[in-house]
Amino acid sequence: MLRKTLLAALCASAVLSLATPASAAPTQTLKSEEGTLEVTTVAKGLAHPWSVAFLPGQQGILVTERSGNLRLVAPDGKLSAPLSGVPKVWAKGQGGLLDVVLSPDFKQDRTVYLSYAEAGEDGKAGTAVGRGQLSEDLKRIERFDVIFRQQPKLSTGNHFGSRLVFDRDGYLFITLGENNDRPTAQDLDKLQGKIVRIYPDGKVPDDNPFVGQKNVRPQIWSYGIRNPQGAALNPWNGTLWENEHGPKGGDELNIVERGKNYGWPLATHGINYSGAPIPEAQGKTADGTVGPHHVWQVSPGLSGMAFYDNDRFKAWQHNVFIGALVSKELIRLQLQGDKVVHEERLLGELDERIRDVRQGPDGYLYVLTDEDDGGLYKIGLK
Repeated sequence: MLRKTLLAALCASAVLSLATPASAAPTQTLKSEEGTLEVTTVAKGLAHPWSVAFLPGQQGILVTERSGNLRLVAPDGKLSAPLSGVPKVWAKGQGGLLDVVLSPDFKQDRTVYLSYAEAGEDGKAGTAVGRGQLSEDLKRIERFDVIFRQQPKLSTGNHFGSRLVFDRDGYLFITLGENNDRPTAQDLDKLQGKIVRIYPDGKVPDDNPFVGQKNVRPQIWSYGIRNPQGAALNPWNGTLWENEHGPKGGDELNIVERGKNYGWPLATHGINYSGAPIPEAQGKTADGTVGPHHVWQVSPGLSGMAFYDNDRFKAWQHNVFIGALVSKELIRLQLQGDKVVHEERLLGELDERIRDVRQGPDGYLYVLTDEDDGGLYKIGLK
């Protein structure tokens, strides 16, 4: 049933269209290897926005702000007041209101999923995920309910992860940082440095790899993860891809598999910010761990990720796009099957930290910039 409802939602999304602003929006042209980019400003004035989700039809775009606001960007680019009913967030450091995704059955159930940093004891926090229904007037989230909590709560402001991805069968994957507590990524009794897989209501599937094992969290799907701030489902084969920050160097792109250990902190291509080696690291590889699918020795500061799967811009087909916070670019990776065969850096002229990247229902790319005066931009080829 989960698979059928998700497929129905995907079919419905194919007929959605996103209106361009009624007023003339600022547009600039930039060079790229595949042609001239047209970059249109959809909205400005967002305070450190983190994620976007496209509503059906002409209803607009939901945007999270790290401070705790969920806003609606109308088709004309106007920003709404913050929606009510959003959970209280722990807005410190990298924490706050983070990812937003729609239920695969949104047109029927109007359910919105949010990830966020939640306060715990002793001034620390961890990632939480909840869901509620978007009101018909688009002004509030109703009946919000927490379905997942990272335990224990260990973050003092860093490494929450927090991307949410539904797979083809309707399972929900959540990426979780190790809260800057390195060894916990290898501890299966903790939810730090993990990717978890749950049902949409928070229940644990019986076929998760560690279900029934003593002193192991049953939600865990894979582990050995540092700070995964980008994740997306490969539309051509249904596999989950995630990207994560290395320490100083060694940002990674991984294809996530059931029960696998992705190495952190036993294996890494990076070093401490002080220049010293990672104490736990055995080198770039370690026995029993999976190496990165693709690695950046100099860290771009990877964030949101989107596969391009639309006929509007054929030059981008079978590409994956990743935001970069540190280098302030949009990274285009050309694929042959799953293999990365070419990389291009885009949008450096914006000089803004790119936090999220999504393919819109209209076939354009949309990027969100993490700034005091953050922007939502629409990207196409001329």
